[in-house]
Amino acid sequence: MAQTYHTTVGSRRYRFSGLAELMAKATPPRSGDRLAGVMAESAEERVVAQMVLAELPLTTFLNEALIPYEQDEITRLIIDDHDAEAFAPLQHLTVGDFRNWLLSDHATSEALAAARPGITPEMAAAVSKLMRNQDLMLVAKKCQVTTAFRNTIGLPGRLSTRLQPNHPTDDVTGIAASILDGLLYGSGDAVIGINPATDNVAQSIKLMRLMDDVIQKYEIPTQSCVLTHVTNTLEAIEQGAPVDLVFQSIGGTEATNRSFGFDLSTLAEAEAAAQTLNRGTVGRNVMYFETGQGSSLSADAHHGLDQQTCEARAYAVARKFNPLLVNTVVGFIGPEYLYDGKEITRAGLEDHFCGKLLGVPMGCDVCYTNHANADQNDMDNLLTLLGVAGCNFVMGIPGSDDIMLNYQTTSFHDALYARRVLGLKAAPEFEQWLAKMQIFQDVSTHRLNDQLPAAFANSLRHLPKGSD
Repeated sequence: MAQTYHTTVGSRRYRFSGLAELMAKATPPRSGDRLAGVMAESAEERVVAQMVLAELPLTTFLNEALIPYEQDEITRLIIDDHDAEAFAPLQHLTVGDFRNWLLSDHATSEALAAARPGITPEMAAAVSKLMRNQDLMLVAKKCQVTTAFRNTIGLPGRLSTRLQPNHPTDDVTGIAASILDGLLYGSGDAVIGINPATDNVAQSIKLMRLMDDVIQKYEIPTQSCVLTHVTNTLEAIEQGAPVDLVFQSIGGTEATNRSFGFDLSTLAEAEAAAQTLNRGTVGRNVMYFETGQGSSLSADAHHGLDQQTCEARAYAVARKFNPLLVNTVVGFIGPEYLYDGKEITRAGLEDHFCGKLLGVPMGCDVCYTNHANADQNDMDNLLTLLGVAGCNFVMGIPGSDDIMLNYQTTSFHDALYARRVLGLKAAPEFEQWLAKMQIFQDVSTHRLNDQLPAAFANSLRHLPKGSD
């Protein structure tokens, strides 16, 4: 039977029927938890829940599963992979003590890296609920997670970008033009990644070959990915397609992932298949995952948990497979889950913090849908905060408007702004390529070349006239 948690404030006694309810009631407000009926009924109840949560020993999360071990393979993954030795220095702490330690000078980048295998997603989610935005940023900044394939992502002082050249009909001309546009702004070091409008194996292979041709022709130290279902990518590998990264959207419960059409064994098979291709030059991280608060609730697979805790559990799935990239598509699901700019900002900082604390190479799609109570100023704010917090990568899309997925995100020039204002650089191998190709006059200041680089001038004149 689940333990109950209670406390008295003044003359009123508060009671929380279990760990799941306590976690949900302690969560900063968001529309998804209101929709699910798990949100605190008042600001006072939320603060009381946070007070109770702060006194909870971290060991509670090892002894009381939010979703039963027998019912959920993500719970089994979390428990079975937990490193007791790494946890030993923290095992005497409460959640509140853990927050204080994370913010202290004792929690260096080295100490945080050593502690990662002992920290569960539920511990990360719990401590994030006690933190202000600046706390989330400060700790995330100290959590360095570096990965590599054809370049190195996540080094201090670096901000990479996914060049996202989506097109509503997968038109080759439109995609090629968007890729060129992004490269000329210095985007694309994290990945050139396409969401296919027509999601099948044949179309995926066509797009893979297009991106591979571009990368090979211009000797770009980056990687490509078609964001198709993992089973499609497995079939593409079997057909000899030039697969760099394997993509999959993931969630924090087994039921969520089964609704997406896969389980952990599917991901293991895909990672092993991609490794056999040996396409990386400086590293072997071959997986790319996307997440987002609200996915478990939208699939009716949240088991009564708040959406931020479900999201943190997704990072246990991610870190199991040593991905090159993970990003939270923070405002994409819609205002039913994150209502406005304030909720989107908070969620983006939470996700980035929890992912980095758990050792996941976190990026963020700083985005919103057109029916959300948000605008580009909100996105500017979150982009800047994430840059300060050491986010590994963000999106780069023509004009910040994805004309295929119909949502608003960050543009090529937004990423350039973030690098300039915060003094951040591209991945080192990609930065050298930018200088070699004369895309920038000065890579240290991100000053663009006044003239179209010679290597691209001829290509621009010979773009195909239509799709084939």
